[in-house]
Amino acid sequence: MAAFIVKIILAYLLGSVSGSLMLGRLKKVDIRSQGSGNAGGTNAFRTQGLVFALGVVVIDVGKGFLAAWWIPMLDFGGSPAVMDTKLLVMACGLAAVLGHCFPIWHGFRGGKGAATAVGALIIIEPWLLLPLVITWLVTLIMTGYVGLSTVMAGFSLIPAAWAMNNQTLMVFSAILAFFLLFTHRANMRRLLNGTENRFERIQIFSRKR
Repeated sequence: MAAFIVKIILAYLLGSVSGSLMLGRLKKVDIRSQGSGNAGGTNAFRTQGLVFALGVVVIDVGKGFLAAWWIPMLDFGGSPAVMDTKLLVMACGLAAVLGHCFPIWHGFRGGKGAATAVGALIIIEPWLLLPLVITWLVTLIMTGYVGLSTVMAGFSLIPAAWAMNNQTLMVFSAILAFFLLFTHRANMRRLLNGTENRFERIQIFSRKR
């Protein structure tokens, strides 16, 4: 059990390494003081451009991948019956997402967790990426709202996990979906108020009158 807890902590610490803030230091800029104030890929793209945003996404996806793949394999002398389980992999993935959103290295002000969650899902259950990506793209094309697209993509994991008849995966998907809803609560509030930012070039079905 001690090894289990240590691995969860390590996954959180790895998740706390923010791609946007690391690259921002090289560029001498803190994107939390620009745009939406969020340290994620979307705000990185809006304020710093495509190349910077791609670097952010690679780092944030990569740490989710490593947290779910490499950290569970570390040998701390734990019991294989306890340590070599899907539960540990999922817990490490969630811990990395938590670290991304509330990074201890950066004053607990991070991103919203989507990219890191994608990295973890590559290890936890790559088939879940199919409904996730499809839902995200369809919602984004139809509405132009990135935040809404991410939340909808998160909730698409629940029926997908149910279809796979995997109860543990369903619980993981539900926790992740509601956590993404929580981290995007400001987006949902602005959406209801009609003040949410929209990518007009992506939206196909506009509301022009």
